[in-house]
Amino acid sequence: MTGTVSDAAAVDGSGSPTLPSYASGVWDAPMLGDTIGDNLDRTVAAHGDRDALVDHASGRRWTYTQFAADVDAIAAGLLDRGVAKGDRVGIWAPNCPEWAIVQYATAKIGAILVTINPAYRSHELRYVLEQAGIVMLISAAQFRTSDYAAMIEEVRPSCPALGSVILLGSPDWLALLEEGRELHAADPSALRTAQAGLSADDPINIQYTSGTTGFPKGATLSHHNILNNGYFVGELCHYTELDRVCIPVPFYHCFGMVMGNLACTSHGAAMVIPAPAFDPAATLAAVQAERCTSLYGVPTMFIAELADPGFADYNLSSLRTGIMAGSPCPVEVMKQVMEQMGMTEVSICYGMTETSPVSLQTRADDTVDQRVSTVGRVGPHLEVKIVDPATGLTVARGEPGELCTRGYSVMLGYWNDPEKSAEAIDGARWMHTGDVGVMDTDGYVAITGRIKDMVIRGGENIYPREIEEFLYTHPDVLDAQVIGVPDTKYGEELMVWVRMRDGATPLDADTLRAYCTGQLAHYKIPRYVHVVDEFPMTVTGKVRKIEMREMSVRLIGRT
Repeated sequence: MTGTVSDAAAVDGSGSPTLPSYASGVWDAPMLGDTIGDNLDRTVAAHGDRDALVDHASGRRWTYTQFAADVDAIAAGLLDRGVAKGDRVGIWAPNCPEWAIVQYATAKIGAILVTINPAYRSHELRYVLEQAGIVMLISAAQFRTSDYAAMIEEVRPSCPALGSVILLGSPDWLALLEEGRELHAADPSALRTAQAGLSADDPINIQYTSGTTGFPKGATLSHHNILNNGYFVGELCHYTELDRVCIPVPFYHCFGMVMGNLACTSHGAAMVIPAPAFDPAATLAAVQAERCTSLYGVPTMFIAELADPGFADYNLSSLRTGIMAGSPCPVEVMKQVMEQMGMTEVSICYGMTETSPVSLQTRADDTVDQRVSTVGRVGPHLEVKIVDPATGLTVARGEPGELCTRGYSVMLGYWNDPEKSAEAIDGARWMHTGDVGVMDTDGYVAITGRIKDMVIRGGENIYPREIEEFLYTHPDVLDAQVIGVPDTKYGEELMVWVRMRDGATPLDADTLRAYCTGQLAHYKIPRYVHVVDEFPMTVTGKVRKIEMREMSVRLIGRT
């Protein structure tokens, strides 16, 4: 399927045409107008015998017919236990087949799936249970050092809306599955009636943002939001029923459940789970064993895979494409993924939970430079623009500003928080991302930083991304993150945290300055260098720069 980007021209006061930083994604294929359940049923009818879901860790696998049978069984079981359209059902677990089954089962009956971060602890769990009004929680009993069952019991007394808890693998879960299977076999009309009563515009998913300041907010997404976004992400990756997508990113986040699961099921492709949580060796092994054609990950995941001691021993020849997203993608890492992993059609996606998530994406036929230095062009049936944060006016191409997006993907709003919703989505339904972007003459957008991440040093505005990209060219640097720290003379000064390659001599401020001199403006050269083994990360692989700043203030003795 092909499409074009439409650009709107403007005229300045002298009558000379100028091109604003605006683009819309004109596409030949229409948007999908159905619900997630109806879309799945169509895929099952067309590709019932093909693999739908493979769990590499346990060796379990489902064809589309088998997957649909378990989805319908859980859906029927939930209906029998009183879960109705609009009720909130929470899921709290690492990646596993049951997670995906619950995702589609709740969609079939119109229950709103609340996806809970597996890294949450009791305080965060309590907040989500109460804020969303969750009536049923489906959870892992435990994973690694997390005792989910104990934390649930700790908070349950203060969550009166929570009527029932089902632990995956427990007798209650098995009963839900078996009873639902028997009920649906005896009388499928209950599920059919529930499914027929749904609208594609109904809310179907609440995803809580990372909450770097204050409490997390629940982005509320509809069938229409996430089904179309998954479908068009898959279209731009050229997915068909022959594709097999390795998904090591968390299901609780849009990257896993939308760009992963929904992109697959809307095309008849196979979802491959390499492990419950990210493990580079398990991911590479799953690609090899299942002959995956596509691999997902945030940049830190690809860095870990490329650095795995056994990397050269894996057969990755089946890989054709994949997606690198979730945080800014270093140019050097992107090149290595294309050259060393064979992912010649790898795509960069840009977006946010509140936009379902993808707004911009590179295409397989883009030049290498376009795919390694931008986050692509506007997605099908969407609009993007770059505005002056102070005035809200669209800036000219080549000028930096705040990236905004509008279209089918913009969330319904934050759950029970109209004030925050109005702050994020303006009166014309533009979602304000908070990211600084620059659009070129061809409509490609480069993300140059976060408005809040911008460092102001002695009156100079500095975007850390530019410095990080340069530091990736240092042969001994595996990864680099630049932040601003307080300084009495300049207001802010630059500090870089670096991860070194194995066996490399750690960098210090003097050697770093020598490497940067003549390559970067003097005010862009970090004053402080901190060598670490790992960065503080979120569960989705994003670097927690706020936490790094707090630690850095203590490291340099500032208060």
